Amino acid sequence: MVIGDCNPDVLVLGDDVTPAFGQQEKLVDAVSLEIGGSAAITAVAAARLGLKVALVAAVGPDPAGTFMLDQLAREGVDVSFVAVRDDAPTGMTVALSRGGDRAILTALGAIASLTAADISSSLLARARHVHVSSYFLLADSLGPGLVAVLASARAAGATTSLDTNWDPSERWRDERLSAAIAQANVLLPNEAEALALSGAASVDAAATALAADGAKVVVKLGARGVLCVDGPARASVSVPPVTPVDATGAGDCFNAGLIAGLLQGLPLTGAAALGCATGALSTGAPGGTASAPDMATATDLAKLASVSR
Repeated sequence: MVIGDCNPDVLVLGDDVTPAFGQQEKLVDAVSLEIGGSAAITAVAAARLGLKVALVAAVGPDPAGTFMLDQLAREGVDVSFVAVRDDAPTGMTVALSRGGDRAILTALGAIASLTAADISSSLLARARHVHVSSYFLLADSLGPGLVAVLASARAAGATTSLDTNWDPSERWRDERLSAAIAQANVLLPNEAEALALSGAASVDAAATALAADGAKVVVKLGARGVLCVDGPARASVSVPPVTPVDATGAGDCFNAGLIAGLLQGLPLTGAAALGCATGALSTGAPGGTASAPDMATATDLAKLASVSR
């Protein structure tokens, strides 16, 4: 079960995608409409890996919402729990991508209307794992009820994970988020997010500080792999490098691979290797999901992972 954002990405690709104001027109390599939203990308990547996946999110009654629901259903994601808001447009993102880096512009729309009341208790009871994406986009709506949702999931026997993503307001940590982290079995920030969430000066210190809340912490380091912290144990995991076409959604695909590995019973480092492989392979085509691999392909690359403790 994946909870979070669901919106199309208008993906702009090129070596120079920085807009030039003053009514100047600039040519880029490509523009496409893709499955977007961290939660939606994670859901698709998990389905590609063979998991049975339901997405809980909110869209509007418009072509953008229809596009997302149709594309997700085509990928095998259960969208019957996605709320359609009559009074809000579907969120939209413009992602300006130059290979390994990107800038993101998002209009929240219906994304920020999702609340704990939209989460089916029967679905929670059936889920083996509950993953929450893009906390900061939902902090004011879902935030007040998220601790209870995660606690209910764990009480029903599910494991849980949380990827806050970037905080557009840059307020970062508060008591509500700390309480949610304490209900997560795994916290999944990237390097910049880990530093901001912890206030630490280094990745090692950030991971240690975040793990003090009780969750396992896996910090995503891009092409350098990940840093895993599980209590006193820590390890770095990476896979052989790939040549990226577009890194959009790589971290979200990593999340799917890690979750799939944990549900297989792999140790944290083994699950992280599968996550690294899934994320790396996802960069082979534009958009967050076009190159998301199947389990056999991801497993082959994960077998080549390096683990250092």
